[in-house]
Amino acid sequence: MPIPLINSIASWFLKKRMHQIELFIKYPNEVQNDILLNLVKSAKETFIGQKFDFKSINNYEDFSERVPVFSYEEFADKIDLARKGENNIFWSSKIKWFAKSSGTTNAKSKFIPVSNESLEDCHYAAGKDLLCMYLNNNPNSQLFTGKSLRLGGSKSPYEKNGTFYGDLSAILIDNMPFWAEFSSTPSNKTSLMNDWNYKIDAIINETLNENVTSLAGVPSWMLVLLNKILEKSNKEYISEQWPNLEVYFHGGVSFKPYLNQYKSLINSESMKYYEIYNASEGFFAIQYENDSNELLLMLDYGIFYEFISMKNYGTKDEKIIPLSEVKKDINYAILITTNAGLWRYKIGDTVKFTSLNPYKIIVSGRTKHYINVFGEEVIIENTDNVINKISSKYNLEIVDYTVAPVFMQKNKKGAHQWFIEFKNNPPKNVNLAEIIDKELKSENSDYDAKRYNNFTLKKPEIIVSKKGVFMKWLEMNNKIGGQNKIPRLSNERKFIDSLIELNC
Repeated sequence: MPIPLINSIASWFLKKRMHQIELFIKYPNEVQNDILLNLVKSAKETFIGQKFDFKSINNYEDFSERVPVFSYEEFADKIDLARKGENNIFWSSKIKWFAKSSGTTNAKSKFIPVSNESLEDCHYAAGKDLLCMYLNNNPNSQLFTGKSLRLGGSKSPYEKNGTFYGDLSAILIDNMPFWAEFSSTPSNKTSLMNDWNYKIDAIINETLNENVTSLAGVPSWMLVLLNKILEKSNKEYISEQWPNLEVYFHGGVSFKPYLNQYKSLINSESMKYYEIYNASEGFFAIQYENDSNELLLMLDYGIFYEFISMKNYGTKDEKIIPLSEVKKDINYAILITTNAGLWRYKIGDTVKFTSLNPYKIIVSGRTKHYINVFGEEVIIENTDNVINKISSKYNLEIVDYTVAPVFMQKNKKGAHQWFIEFKNNPPKNVNLAEIIDKELKSENSDYDAKRYNNFTLKKPEIIVSKKGVFMKWLEMNNKIGGQNKIPRLSNERKFIDSLIELNC
């Protein structure tokens, strides 16, 4: 069958999904209520279902009064039983797969259950919807005339007690239908390699001569790969190597600190960038329009959402609300109940709603990754926006960054310390401390108040990293691979001090 015909058929099939998307946009709260009651009904005979009497839950009020909130630590014993092969603990179907996740600085691994339902109705459905929305917004796309270069995790699935664990990307690749490999590069075998250094060479060898029309992966690691591609091919820009490249589907971390680098590296005015919001626990939101930073919250993937305002998070005034009660521009922590058996589970992310009709969000940070040592309440959204602004204004290319407090000592005031690695060193006439301070003041009124007349905080301290320090830290901490991330903000100095030591 001619490739253009395949492209037309695939596009037509994916666009049909738009009618269902429009349905949950029109009736969001009804769809979410149905999801909740179906989840409760499916799990009523499980250990969790019997313990909290799921049979008598008839509405959200019953559910919220009956079922407690769980963190991973509070749910880990039940997950451990499932990993040993026991069934019917928190979900009715057998849980065979567990996505291994270590977060950012925490070395302790988490094993997130992945059911057949969550694979099919959430993760794979979201992959199709991502393409559906992109094609709906770009009717002249030739996406399927070439291949998608996917960059996943570096750990293959391992078997234990009849169950399997590995990076979520490895689980997804390992369970995809055989025909899905035809439209992707590299091969499944290469994608599932463990050793990152061997793997990246193998990816380059397999993809260099392919007709790559899209990219998919975490921005930091995709940058490493694309720079290696240019070295190998002796090309100046990625658009020279793959002239039909039209879109990069990215997620896992904020894209703002990397945007300037990608534009410089790819050098194509027609290139599109599409953001997704997914995690080991589920796939949550997808960019709905071209050139937008807003993500449409996907409401029919078997996930029920609840929210906690970060103003009261972790206090006696903490209040959990359903989707129907959220408001715009408030920083919320997310709770999810899923078709893999997670119940009112804290995933550790924070979001803000930019629209309530339809429900659109931006990912604003993490519940544990912020700086509030001096009452400044700085979140990742603030610092990412600062990095994005100064990168664009001064044509800077930033590899990575992290921020931590400098604590008050005797008569010395506190400050923020920024550790930044640039692709090329910034011009000497650019006063980084001054421009970062100015931009952060405009982003965050609490920080501005604490900086007033140097009353509480001094001007930030900037450390320009030597090249490769972040990568060296990742190697030393066994975090090399497509899904590992650098922690952006912290209320303590353990991480930044380890970087400073490596920078000496």
